Amino acid sequence: MKLLSVNLGRAKAVPYTDNPEGVTGIDKQPVDGPVRVSAPGPKGVGGSGLAGDAVCKLEHHGGDDQAVYAMAREDLDAWERELGRPLAHGAFGENLTTEGLDVSGARIGERWRVGSAVVLEVTCGRIPCRTFQGHLGEKHWVKRFTQRGAPGAYLRVIEPGEIRAGDPVEIVHRPEHDVTVALQFRAVTTERTLLPRLLAAGEALHPESLRLAREYAQKHGA
Repeated sequence: MKLLSVNLGRAKAVPYTDNPEGVTGIDKQPVDGPVRVSAPGPKGVGGSGLAGDAVCKLEHHGGDDQAVYAMAREDLDAWERELGRPLAHGAFGENLTTEGLDVSGARIGERWRVGSAVVLEVTCGRIPCRTFQGHLGEKHWVKRFTQRGAPGAYLRVIEPGEIRAGDPVEIVHRPEHDVTVALQFRAVTTERTLLPRLLAAGEALHPESLRLAREYAQKHGA
């Protein structure tokens, strides 16, 4: 398991974003050399966990629980075959493009060591939005991405440090529960009856998903 690329985005004006300021940082490009990774601060205040990476709509993106976004190269390859077009590292706006790692099958609270110092913790899957659809230029992309159910993973920074393309990725902790990124994604998008199952992941879960799960369980007595 390894890191194929580290991808950073700059604020860029585009016609398809719903950001009132009209800019987005979704166009991530691979970079050479080391990149500093650290906790950026609470959502709404903190942006990306990667130095030099732009997050332009802080109320929905970035913050400690969405500090880093990872996507498996294997999932990009599957989409390449379906879409009939090449998808470069970073094409989905991911910060980390990985190889040999089941990103959407990772368990909430799973911890990865990237390189020699950085430790990241899985919190949730990525919810597609209009900006993502505009960036890809594919019709009905939000629906198609949601139906596939392989959203990639957001991660929080447990131990900061520097990472770079080629770094090994090691799973250093895997919780005993069965709440995966894919399950969490389905629960908050298309299968709300799954929400009570997320409670097994506890505080490792993204706070917004944890709140949804608790509210659903209380309302339905699950």
